[in-house]
Amino acid sequence: MSGMVTVYSKPACIQCTMTDRPLDKAGVIYRTVDVTENAVALEYVTEDLGYSAAPIVVVDDHNHWAGFRPDLISALAQSTALDA
Repeated sequence: MSGMVTVYSKPACIQCTMTDRPLDKAGVIYRTVDVTENAVALEYVTEDLGYSAAPIVVVDDHNHWAGFRPDLISALAQSTALDA
């Protein structure tokens, strides 16, 4: 994995919180972008990536998803551990 994982989220989003917790527990380094405060980020996830629900997790240009996905979080955590 190369680059920084980004989690696009919004306030009071349960799935966002449920995504952050296992990422934190696994030690995945990521940044959070609030799409309600960043119009460029909102346009990126809706127009460029085609998502309409938060959270959106972007690992790289070819690896991203929306919603709480414990299976993909686990795979990301494993690949991050291998890169360490």
